[in-house]
Amino acid sequence: MADLPDIHRPDVSDGAPLPSAGELPESLLYSIAADVGGPGLPTTAAEGLVASYGHGFLGKAVAYANRQERIPAAKIRSLAWHPVRLLGSLDRETYYGAKKHCLDWVTAREMKRGRYDCFHGWSSDSLRTLIAARQRHVPTMIEIPTWHRNKFRGKDFYTRSEREAGETWKTRLHISRQQMLSEYELADLVLVQSECAAESFVGVGYPAERVFMVARGVDPDRFQPATYPPIFRLVFVGALIKRKGIHHLLKAWHDLDLKEAELVLVGTVHEEMKPYLDQYKTDSVVLPGFVADVRDYLQHSSAFVFISECEGSAKATYEAAACALPQITTRESGDVVVDGLSGRVIPANDPEALAEAIREFYDDPGRLPEMGRAARARIEQQFTWEHHRRRLLHAYATLKKLA
Repeated sequence: MADLPDIHRPDVSDGAPLPSAGELPESLLYSIAADVGGPGLPTTAAEGLVASYGHGFLGKAVAYANRQERIPAAKIRSLAWHPVRLLGSLDRETYYGAKKHCLDWVTAREMKRGRYDCFHGWSSDSLRTLIAARQRHVPTMIEIPTWHRNKFRGKDFYTRSEREAGETWKTRLHISRQQMLSEYELADLVLVQSECAAESFVGVGYPAERVFMVARGVDPDRFQPATYPPIFRLVFVGALIKRKGIHHLLKAWHDLDLKEAELVLVGTVHEEMKPYLDQYKTDSVVLPGFVADVRDYLQHSSAFVFISECEGSAKATYEAAACALPQITTRESGDVVVDGLSGRVIPANDPEALAEAIREFYDDPGRLPEMGRAARARIEQQFTWEHHRRRLLHAYATLKKLA
């Protein structure tokens, strides 16, 4: 896709000006169907809320638990003991849909109190609140953790299969595609985490001027540069599923049959991957399973691989870059890696390109530290949590102009 000049891409380099107090909202309502603080998405929520709280305009956040200490508990309404928790025995899709609907009901009621001049929610969590905000002429934005729900495909609001599908009490609790599309239309801005995610919106006709780039971040003090091992060790961190290209990785590694080399796949093995493990796993493939703190694996590897076909902006790519690891990745995984400088960016679902990139890293180990240093420098210059907060402040300032 051609360059998208109308998308908001704020300058967050050191020394670039931030919005003044008069350019920012006065009272933000924020919601997320997750915790504030903790691994993964809760970290993004906590780090982002520091921006609004630190600049004095966080009115209230609604979430499922508060697991951080930088923002006073009085500013965060926790639903940790809400009765919806009693539905935890339901299947995953139904339970998480119920949690999202519940959060939205609570946040919409909060919006109706009239105390807020802007709203920041997350995709699939926010339909009722967006409607309530529209009724009160309050500007809104939603954050998109992946891509546009249609993923570059032109679709009717209801497809034939969706029209023909039956409905039960359980499916009414699920988050429908139609709900997410309605949220996109109601929000004044959508926050996306990568260029590919932005293209997924503009590519289906969404106005580019309503798309705002807010990349994720990482703590470079916590994720420190790696100590390269004596053998070639390639590491992946994430769910072991086909969408992340693990079946291609297993086959490429098997066919390359590299000596003095190890492939470490850190993450939960999903059922769909077991046939590929049966076919391609060798003694050089290590499966530690899910690991809460992945730093030890990142800091004792030669390179990182993440070849997803669809991702908002994979947090593991930020962490690996902060650990000064060169990466083999795809555009669909995010914007952390610069091809040829800090790693290789290859096409998704291209086993031959993947094998070629692995062989390139394996055959030229002397180049890896240089690429790793470039990866670390890019994190320090563009992708710390402080950069994330600066981007958010520019988004809030843009939102205020719409009031």
